[in-house]
Amino acid sequence: MNNDLILLGHGSGGRLSHQLLDELIIPIVSGVTSSGQNDAALLDAIPGRIAYTTDSFVVDPIFFPGGTIGSLAIHGTVNDLAMMGARPLWLSVGLIIEEGFSKADLKTILEDMRSAADAAGVSIVTGDTKVVPRGKADKIFVTTSGVGSVEHSLQIHGANAQPGDVIIINGTIGDHGIAVMAGREGLEVSTEITSDSAALNGLVASLVAEVGAALHVLRDPTRGGVATTIKEIALQSGVSITLHEAALPVKPAVRGVCSILGLDPLFVANEGKLLAFVSAAAADTALAAIRKHPLGAVAAIIGTVDTGPAGRVQMETVIGGLRSVDMLSGEQLPRIC
Repeated sequence: MNNDLILLGHGSGGRLSHQLLDELIIPIVSGVTSSGQNDAALLDAIPGRIAYTTDSFVVDPIFFPGGTIGSLAIHGTVNDLAMMGARPLWLSVGLIIEEGFSKADLKTILEDMRSAADAAGVSIVTGDTKVVPRGKADKIFVTTSGVGSVEHSLQIHGANAQPGDVIIINGTIGDHGIAVMAGREGLEVSTEITSDSAALNGLVASLVAEVGAALHVLRDPTRGGVATTIKEIALQSGVSITLHEAALPVKPAVRGVCSILGLDPLFVANEGKLLAFVSAAAADTALAAIRKHPLGAVAAIIGTVDTGPAGRVQMETVIGGLRSVDMLSGEQLPRIC
C-alpha cells in the first residue's frame, strides 16, 4: 500500500476515510475536534438579509502561476458573496479526488484553502470528501458554498445599472486566464503574468462605506471576461453600455500573448477583478476609494451606461469608431476556473 497516494478506500467511509479526515483534511482546513464533527455545522443566526452562493472548480492545471485550485475556490466563493454587497462568513468545501492523487499535493491545496480563508476573514465550517477511480476525474475537483450577511439596505445587483452610471474596474484584465493557459501549455511567458486570484470582500466593504447608495452594480468578470459580464448586465438592466478601448487596463505581457494567440483580453477570465457601476456624481469618490486598496491601485473608469437600446454594448475604439461587443461565443479557454 502506497501511503503517499489517495486510495479508493479513502472514500469508503471506513478506517481510511477517518484517517484522511483526522490526519490531513480537518486539521488543516478547520481544526474542528472529533467531538465537533457532525453531519452539519450549527451556525448562529444573523440579522437581516443572507447571501448564499455555490460554485465548482475544475481548473487545469491545479497549480498555476499565482495560485492553486485551493486558493481559487475560496476566492471565487468569497467574491460571489461580496458582489452582492455581503460580508462573507462561512464556507463549505466538497472535494472529489481521483484515486492515485498525491497526498502531498492535497496538503498544499488544503493549506492554500485555509490561508485564503483566513486572509478573507471567513471560516470553513463543513465539507465532504469523495474518491473516484482512476480516469473518472482529473486529479481533484472542488465545490464550495458560502453564506454571507448583507448588513445594509442597499440594492446591489445586476438589474440595477442606471443611465449615467460610470463603470470602474479595479485593475488589469486577462491576467488569470493567460496565467492558467501558460501553466497548462508550458509556455515560457513573462514573470509579470500571474493569476490575479484574490478575495475582494475587503475592497467591496470599503467601496460600500464610501459611496453607499450611489453603488448600483458589482460583478466579478470571471469566465467569459469583461465583455461577457458587461453584456449580461446590459441585458439584465435593460440599458445600453459604451466601453472605452483606450481606458482598458491590460498588462503589456498579457496583451502580447493575446495578440500572438489571437485572443481578445476582453473575453479572458479574471479572478481578482470587479466591475463597479456607480452614479456619475460619485465616480471620483468611488475611484479614489478603490485606488486606496492594494487590489485597486490601477483602477480605471472604462465605460458608461447609456439610454440606447436595451442590451446593446459597444466599444469606442482607439481610432474613434464604434464596434459591437457581444458575449463570448463558445469556450475560448476551457477549464479556467
